[in-house]
Amino acid sequence: MRRKRKRKIKFKSTIKIFLIFVIFFLIIFPLTIKEKNDYDNSKKDSKKNIVKEMIYRLNNEDITDDFLYWVKDNYGEESLLMLDNKLNEQEYSHQLWHDIIGYSYFVLNDMYHKKYDSMDNIKIIDKKSDSNILSFVGDVSLADNWYIMPKYDERGKKVYGILSEDTVDVMTKSDIMIANSEFTVSDRGEKMTGKYYTFRASPKRLSIYYEMGVDLVTLANNHVYDYGRDAFYDMIDSFNEYKIPYIGAGKNIDEAKRPYYFIINGYKIAFVNATRAEKLILTPEATQTDGGVFRCYDPTNFINVINEVKRESDYVIALIHFGKEDSHELEKVQVETSKLYIDAGADCIVGSHAHVLQGIEFYKNKPIIYNLGDFIFNNETKDTGIFQIKLYRDGSMDYYFLPAYESNEYTKLLESDEKQRVINEMNSWSINARISEDGKIEEIN
Repeated sequence: MRRKRKRKIKFKSTIKIFLIFVIFFLIIFPLTIKEKNDYDNSKKDSKKNIVKEMIYRLNNEDITDDFLYWVKDNYGEESLLMLDNKLNEQEYSHQLWHDIIGYSYFVLNDMYHKKYDSMDNIKIIDKKSDSNILSFVGDVSLADNWYIMPKYDERGKKVYGILSEDTVDVMTKSDIMIANSEFTVSDRGEKMTGKYYTFRASPKRLSIYYEMGVDLVTLANNHVYDYGRDAFYDMIDSFNEYKIPYIGAGKNIDEAKRPYYFIINGYKIAFVNATRAEKLILTPEATQTDGGVFRCYDPTNFINVINEVKRESDYVIALIHFGKEDSHELEKVQVETSKLYIDAGADCIVGSHAHVLQGIEFYKNKPIIYNLGDFIFNNETKDTGIFQIKLYRDGSMDYYFLPAYESNEYTKLLESDEKQRVINEMNSWSINARISEDGKIEEIN
């Protein structure tokens, strides 16, 4: 009897355990799964609602929900929430993306579309800092048949034979350094008929740009075609071989008008270049099939390029070869077209060609540096200088002018009274700008 009772008790216990498992798997477990799925779906709906709400707030046809999901996946949902909160507080601007993520909308959008993988006209400077320096100098000659290179060779000090140490220091420490390259590059060709001055350098001379810290050269000028078509094409090939970026000229019009971009501290900066320097026009304009420079005698094409690149860039810097040679006075066309280019989207105009310094004007709070003159070009004694843009993390800019002096085929920065003398002269030539003692350029009313 006892055994039967024990078996009965054991059987009942087994039944109870079995029923507990049945209840758990048929009722409790599905409820737990449902609660988890409901929670997950709720989270997804919440995320979807955030994106949908942001699309509504942004009211920008270029910003899609796929782009916002990409931002969330790469930079976290918190970044979208922060952006959404900002949209509650203020109007939308592209700067908001940089404030929150550290990259502007244009840079993020390019990365989303993987544009940089296929671009050869862009340099990404992977450097985060409170500010970055962009420096610009005027006309540079490395021509073997002109004054600078014989002195470079004779003095045997490499770049320090033609530039002072502090000048080179400023150039090499700049985050972006731009110069106007005023000569062709080849070991062949014949002088262009009708030109009194013709400049040609051996391709090996391009290595001096490394010594100078130059990151980009402008070629839309009146001397890159001095020795004809073959030499011009050699020049383009040499710059490509030496991996020195250039703008303003090319083997066809698409190359000549193509901008060059720098990504620096999360911002996208476009540089474009054109020329209207020659009174007697000899340097050919690039076409669909032939090489040459990008011209802006008729400003329409340059306006279109500026307008186009502004739609995909944070800043556009327009470099123009124009002005009356050896004159501090501005031509009417310089003033008028510079303002057209700013209206089209340029954030700064930097000029060359006059061989002397010209004044500065602000238009719509944007600077026009009408001419930087010769930087290291010939055997004359001339004032020159380095123009600098200081770009801050918040997207604001300050502008500076560093006076310099070219004499005896050697350029140096100026100090003390001589520095102030050049600043005073620049102020006298400027329209509504003033350079302070420390070189800072500010708009005056």
